[in-house]
Amino acid sequence: MSQLCIIVGLSFVIWPLFIQLSHGFNEDSSRFKQYTHIKTKTPASVQAQAVKDLITRLIGPVHASRFLIVVNGSFGPAGTDLDTFQYVTDVAVGKVLITGTTGVAAALGFSHFLKYVCYSHVSWSGNQITIPDPFPVVKTPVTITSPNRFRYYQNVCSVSYSFAWWNWTRWEQEIDWMAMNGINLPLAFNGQEAIWQRVYLKMNLTQQELDKHFGGPAFLAWSRMGNIRGWAGPLSASWHANQLALQHQIVARMQELGMTPVFPAFAGHVPDGITRVYPNATVTRLGSWAHFNQNYSNTYLLEPSDPLFRQIGRAFIREYIAEFGTNHIYNADTFNEMTPRSSDPSYLSNASKAVYKGMLAGDPDAIWLMQGWLFLDTGFWKPPQVKALLHGVPLGKMIVLDLYAENTPVWKTTDSFYGQPFIWCMLHNFGGNIGLFGELLSVATGPISAAKHPGSTMIGTGITPEGIEQNYVMYELMNEMGWRSEPIELAPWLEAYSHRRYGAMNEFTLQAWKLLGRSVYNATYGRHHTHSVIVNKPSLTLEFTEWYKPEDVFQAWDALIRAADSCGMVEPFRYDLADVTRQSLQLLAISAYNNLVGGYINKSLPQVKAAATKLNEIFLDMDAVLTSNQYFLLGNWLNGAKSLATNAQESRLYEFNARNQITLWGPDANIEDYANKMWGGMVRNYYNPRWELFVSYLINAVSQGKPFASQKFRASLFDQETKWTFDNNSFPDNPVGDTLDIAKMLHSKYRPMTY
Repeated sequence: MSQLCIIVGLSFVIWPLFIQLSHGFNEDSSRFKQYTHIKTKTPASVQAQAVKDLITRLIGPVHASRFLIVVNGSFGPAGTDLDTFQYVTDVAVGKVLITGTTGVAAALGFSHFLKYVCYSHVSWSGNQITIPDPFPVVKTPVTITSPNRFRYYQNVCSVSYSFAWWNWTRWEQEIDWMAMNGINLPLAFNGQEAIWQRVYLKMNLTQQELDKHFGGPAFLAWSRMGNIRGWAGPLSASWHANQLALQHQIVARMQELGMTPVFPAFAGHVPDGITRVYPNATVTRLGSWAHFNQNYSNTYLLEPSDPLFRQIGRAFIREYIAEFGTNHIYNADTFNEMTPRSSDPSYLSNASKAVYKGMLAGDPDAIWLMQGWLFLDTGFWKPPQVKALLHGVPLGKMIVLDLYAENTPVWKTTDSFYGQPFIWCMLHNFGGNIGLFGELLSVATGPISAAKHPGSTMIGTGITPEGIEQNYVMYELMNEMGWRSEPIELAPWLEAYSHRRYGAMNEFTLQAWKLLGRSVYNATYGRHHTHSVIVNKPSLTLEFTEWYKPEDVFQAWDALIRAADSCGMVEPFRYDLADVTRQSLQLLAISAYNNLVGGYINKSLPQVKAAATKLNEIFLDMDAVLTSNQYFLLGNWLNGAKSLATNAQESRLYEFNARNQITLWGPDANIEDYANKMWGGMVRNYYNPRWELFVSYLINAVSQGKPFASQKFRASLFDQETKWTFDNNSFPDNPVGDTLDIAKMLHSKYRPMTY
């Protein structure tokens, strides 16, 4: 049965024509005054041109010529430094005039026009852009002011889990996306190892000592935080040159659009060679991290009391400013997932004081932006310890990212971080996992509650995923919260979201998103990490308990299949169909797994073989639908790594980095499967062989009437996994097959229904 993709009756969510600064917390602009020096130095004309160029890249020169862009820093409410945009049709010239306080604000105005006038959609998983003909006329000005000073983006881990192999083409797309979502405070971390190398070589450390210090390209995030050192390195001269050049492009574009890029700073972690050059320096060893052996862990931390701390902090900041300039905000995380050597409040206060003084020595206007992830370890970080670390820095000179606020808001247990300003963040994703998940209700209400709370020090919102390019609905909602001063009513918002994403709606797409909204995106408890038969290490003791009713996902699959003929040419729809098909197969694998284990328990060889056959089918079928979509390909990740190499040796090292991170994550399966990916090519060639090996041991045990040889299996599996990380077989980065045809075939196979 074919169904036209027609609009059905619903009330679309249109943002009010003007969002007043209300609710007390917005009216009090004093919390923002300490950041008056944190503003763009880019001329308004340059910002306006950057937005014009962005629009042209996205919709082409013909449609772009219908917009006039003006950047005027005085356009917003007086005395607040809060971004404002307005758009209205200039009838004199027949064009839409977009005015913004910054380039970011103007870009968001353009995005708002696309979303709420043209019902278009721009996302990581494809675009649906429709410019109506005749061109829309906006008679009444749409004017919106953000209630927040900052909209932050990135986790220090996302630079490794998602951005590791990006070139300028991909970065340009992402920066455009940032601007169109109102992000004005993005992390800019590329190329910092080249600067660190200059600093340390000037201090007479050797290249060999630095090669042992820096991690490999896919593990730099954890090398930078002092969790590990040297693993999967060394970094080559060509890597440093490439990343330094790329950082110049990234920073320049961010600044052209009026953003404030956040730069790195010295957190105290040093190469072990520092003890050779400075034998009297006070250096301690941190504990191991993730069971890494001492060759790669137990990193060196310079004591905050050592005069060398300030010297290194100053040297790095100055070297960095000489290369890139500055907007005065710096990130440093000394104890991220690392336990300090002492819980004495005075020690912790001195530690944070030393980090900040190191920044000030290089930049007297420095502001420290710190991830608040460490405070989730409540075993160590009790109120006296938290307060001591935070109060080692003058109030207002530190900004804390409440990194996982949608699930575990630290601001609630620390009285708004004991006076330090904070940014309410949605973390959402761990390791770049693929799997439908989200806490929509928390995101729709949490930032507003935090901002309205008496005595709140909240100054912004942010998204801090460990990995991106998944569950786009969560990021669309969170980015909108940075510009809203009231909670969102989810049902109509989801309806409007699906309209924009697919270009129109019918009863089936509406039904699909209603089901997804009340199931996978209604998670309300606990830290989420993808847990499924597909990506789990094979075992007889796995348990799978979902927070939602699987039937809701199956019915959403039904609905999207029914909508496929009418919406199937829209790229985001094809992505969602592949993703919901994958999620459905993931759920179906649970019963096959339970039957497999049941066969072993019952000592029934026919049951084991039948369940193994069914499980194998699900793996191969899932791989087929994933391989048909360009956004789910292992080849993108591996070929991106190899594309940065300048010789065969680098190519092998980079590919090993890419393979190891998404599988064993370390030399000894240290964080195995943490960064698991349900990607086409990965499911068939890595995950399925693991289960085939498991089944072979299972069949052998049942046939011989012996217990499962778990130790031998684990040893064989580790050998198999290790071999895969060193392999160099290629995978396509172009899709194979048609997503619609494959999804329909699989739906007919697993969930036949009458149309």
